[in-house]
This record gives sequence, structure tokens and C-alpha cells, in this order.
Amino acid sequence: MARIVVLGAGFAGLWAAIGAARMREMVGDAGREIEIRLIDRNPYHNIRVRNYEVDLSEVALPLAQLLDPVRVAHGIGEVEAIDPGRRKISVLTSSGKETLGYDRLVLALGSEVMRPDIPGLAEHAFDVDTYAAALRLDDHLTSLGRSAPSPGRSTVVVAGAGFTGIEVAAEMPERLMRVGMSGGRRIILVDPNPVVGATIGDQARPVIATALESLEVETRLGARVASVEVSGVRLSSGEFIQAQTVIWCAGMRASRLTENFPGARDRLGRLLVDPFMRVADLPGIFAAGDVASGVVDGLHPTVMSCQFARPMGRFAGHNVVADLVGQPMLPLRIDWYVTVLDLGGWGALYTEGWDREVRTTGEAAKATKQTINRKRIYPPLCGSKDDLFAAAAPTVQAPPPTYGTLRR
Repeated sequence: MARIVVLGAGFAGLWAAIGAARMREMVGDAGREIEIRLIDRNPYHNIRVRNYEVDLSEVALPLAQLLDPVRVAHGIGEVEAIDPGRRKISVLTSSGKETLGYDRLVLALGSEVMRPDIPGLAEHAFDVDTYAAALRLDDHLTSLGRSAPSPGRSTVVVAGAGFTGIEVAAEMPERLMRVGMSGGRRIILVDPNPVVGATIGDQARPVIATALESLEVETRLGARVASVEVSGVRLSSGEFIQAQTVIWCAGMRASRLTENFPGARDRLGRLLVDPFMRVADLPGIFAAGDVASGVVDGLHPTVMSCQFARPMGRFAGHNVVADLVGQPMLPLRIDWYVTVLDLGGWGALYTEGWDREVRTTGEAAKATKQTINRKRIYPPLCGSKDDLFAAAAPTVQAPPPTYGTLRR
């Protein structure tokens, strides 16, 4: 019995596992002796891009519901080390340390928010990097809403004015209102760059500035977080902001388990993959999602987002079985790129192309964002093997729908 192991149940890992199961069935007799096993630290698939939202009730989907219908075994464990030479994985489970062998490996352990060694950051700051972290923040805000007024109670400092930080800050007015903190609130976005959304593009930044001003989100630009304390945050400018909620959203990097593999990695720690999702110079190892960097249109490398993780996972899953049984593999090519930034109660921002040309804004873009967050990126939840296999086919979706036109 040959074994394919998929590490990680995020957007890439989930679809790699289902895609592999689909291909296993397609190859008929050659697939009968193939076991597919997925390992993740959690028993659920997190719709991670929704962790900033007000309502977290639909962002954790049980793996059994998604993998049992397609005969993918799944286990809970923390991957401690990977030995590509011996094809062994060390996993810490509730029963202790286990060693798992594999014939083919799909690495899809994703990314994590970077946490620099800033005094008090680990002890006092929140984030939305995981479902557990998002729940912790939600519980904290709910508790503050029930408490008596005190200094900094209604002040939220968001560190990092990239995509995640902007979405967290823009959603915060509604979150505070929902827990009963509607008066005297302050939301402050901190970033060392001179502008908000430094990497989002020249066309997009004025739209973001207008939205944040409308939402009464303050900014502290050209400043870094120097320390985080129980009562607030101190900036590199010397300013101290009284705040009982500090949310860290400053930068991402690939899972550190990529360091178990020899060879080149990019500045984010991602392994370099070819169009078939194979890791360079490592036979039998595929990578997808935020741990992998591949050129998908002949020019641009993938971005850490579900837009790339999902098709990378589907192609990795198809190709890992094809490689195992000696059938031709399929190259991944994606010829379009869009971004849709949620701007809370103001609406959203939709851009197209690598130069991020603004296409729609406000409520029109919000409709696209909600289609993506609530429908497009979800796997079928009906338990149908056929529906899951259809969704896992190694194809690239068309760009998401747009609604309305941009007012200039």
C-alpha cells in the first residue's frame, strides 16, 4: 500500500487531499492500493480569510464532513519535524510522539503571522491568524463590552496597515457596536510605512483613505510598536496610547517547517515549486499554498492568499497521484489576478491585474467580497462525494463576478 501524506488542512491542504482522492478514483485499479492521509493540528478547515469578521459561526468546518465522503484518513497532530531523506514525519499527537512514513508528500502547512521580539507582544496582543486566535479576540471584546467604563476600554490599536490590518480596523466599528461599545470608541491603525496599504497600489490607496476616514479610523504612520503593556501600546515616536485591545497584523511568513528541506527559499520562507507543484530537487515532495512559491503566468510568483492556495492544492493533489502511478501531470497556469479588500461598513475595494487597477468600490465591491467570502471559497457541505470531486478538479476558476461600475 502506497501512502500519500498531506500536511495541513487549510485552503491548499484540503483541496490537495480531495484532489488526490479524485485522481485516485480516476486511475481505477492503479489507485486501489493508495492511502491518502491528512494531518492537521485542528479537526476543522478554517475559512481563515473570514477570521476578522463580526460573525465567526461559519468559519470552522469539520474535516470529517469533508474528507470522510472521499475516503481520506485524517488525524490531529502537531508536525514537529520532516525528514525528506528517510521520508518520515514526526508528529506529536494526544497519544504521544508518532513517526509517519510516506511515499509522496504534499506540504501545505500554510503561513503564520510574524511575531517579532517586542516587549509585551506575546503576553498582551491579539491576532486573527487562526480560528482559535479569532475566538480569543472575540471573547475579549465581548468581555470588555460587559465591563464598566475604564481607560482604554473602547480603544483598539491595530498594528500593520496591510490587507489584514486594514480589514480588521475597518470591521472594528461594527464589532465594538455589537458588544455594546458604541460611544467614545477609537480605532488606531499603526504602520511604519508613510502610507496605509503601501503594497496595495497607487490607485487603491485614495479609496482606502476615504473609507477609513468615513469609519473614523485614525492612523499613526511612520511609527512602529515599541512595546505592548496591559494598559496600552508605546510607539517608536514616544507616544503612548491607552488601549485595552492591541491586534497584531504585521506581516506573514511560511511555516518554519520549510526549514526542514534543503534548497532555495524566498524571502517569506516559501519553497520554490515548478508548475506541477513539485519542490525543486526533492523527489516525491509537492508543496502548495502559502509554503510554496511558483510562477503561475510566466512572470509573477504566487501571493499568499486563498486565490492561489486553492488551485495550487487542487493541482498538487492531482499531480501527486499521477506521479505515483506514472501518469502525465498537469501544469498550473493562472492568467488573472484580482484583489478584493473589505472595508467594513463603507463597502469594499475591487482591483484587477498586478498593477491593481481599481474596478469597483463601495457596495458594488462589497457584493463581490461577500460572494467570495461566503460562497466561492467554501467546499460543498452536502457530504456528496461527486460534488466534492467536481469542486476539486484541476481547473482554474474564472475571476469572481463584479457588480455595478466604478464611479469616477
